Amino acid sequence: MSALRLEIDLDKISANAAMLVSRLGSRNISVTGVTKVALGCPAIARTLLEAGVCGLGDSRIENIERMRAALGAGPSMTLIRSPMLSQAENVVRSADISFNTELIVIKQLSLIAEAMGRTHGVVLMVELGDLREGIMPHDLDGVVREILSLPNISLMGIGTNLACLSGTSPDETNMAALSALACTVEQNFDLVLEIVSGGNSANIEWAYAAPDRGRINNLRLGEAILFGREALHRTPIEGLHGDAFALVAEVIESKIKPTQPWGAIAQNAFGEVGHVIDRGNISRAILALGRQDCDPSGLDPPNGMAILGASSDHLVLDTGDHSPTVGDKQRFGISYTTLLRAMTSPFVEKTMLTGSARQPAKANPIPRFVATMRNTVL
Repeated sequence: MSALRLEIDLDKISANAAMLVSRLGSRNISVTGVTKVALGCPAIARTLLEAGVCGLGDSRIENIERMRAALGAGPSMTLIRSPMLSQAENVVRSADISFNTELIVIKQLSLIAEAMGRTHGVVLMVELGDLREGIMPHDLDGVVREILSLPNISLMGIGTNLACLSGTSPDETNMAALSALACTVEQNFDLVLEIVSGGNSANIEWAYAAPDRGRINNLRLGEAILFGREALHRTPIEGLHGDAFALVAEVIESKIKPTQPWGAIAQNAFGEVGHVIDRGNISRAILALGRQDCDPSGLDPPNGMAILGASSDHLVLDTGDHSPTVGDKQRFGISYTTLLRAMTSPFVEKTMLTGSARQPAKANPIPRFVATMRNTVL
């Protein structure tokens, strides 16, 4: 068991997912559980499915392959990033549905699906202002017309993505526009779209407040489930847990040192030039944790401590009135970006907590462990 570990509270993730599925279900909106920030972790994927999500979504086909190997053929899995042309075969083999914007890719998916004797589902992503990915609305009918003629391709629906690149917020105007496009496609081509996917965790406020949700019947939720908050203003969602993840690291040095560096000051290892206020001598600790393991700016340190800086593999803390000893463990709350990097790091052990293994939210002691993972399938 490694001292550097990411603790993952599956009970809290389950409770968050179940509550969102229930609340949005009462508004006739299904939830696709997004696993991309969790690197397609099968234990988290299984938890989301048991909590009632309609399927799993991930941006990397490698993550979908990992979940498929662990969970089998049953769960519906969607590639929510436009497929790479070079990975079309993998997409058809492992994903039931993919989000698409390029005809050349869809045609390749068709050829491969036909050769495999499979039908592959396609959701067309429409550009509604955030300028990340999407077909321009005036081009949508032309794309639909072409793909309806392709063998082994099933047009499952349309969708959009907002608030990821430019911060364009989901609102009544752009959601009504997506609904209108869905209705137009259905009328023009005499079909029924199974999926009208309105967006991601940034859509929570709209979904709760909108008096008319139109044709929107699906949201793709990752941050809202895993962190218990919406993604426009990072406001906590009532009734949800915001502390399902914690990062634990070990103290490797603890000393009294000056706050002010000395000597000629130039750039540090990351091209930064620091400006430090001299506060005299303070209690400082170094932890075996760095930028290669996480995003230090997204760490929430223990009470009474502050982060002074980080290099590739060292995190320096002002420990305040505390005097940690070498070998002590410190537990941090984390942000979305910190989770993203910690899940990707092979140096961070992933530890699943359930039931009695979970401590109260503000407890400082380290919980006992029920399962650990280091690059293995759980």
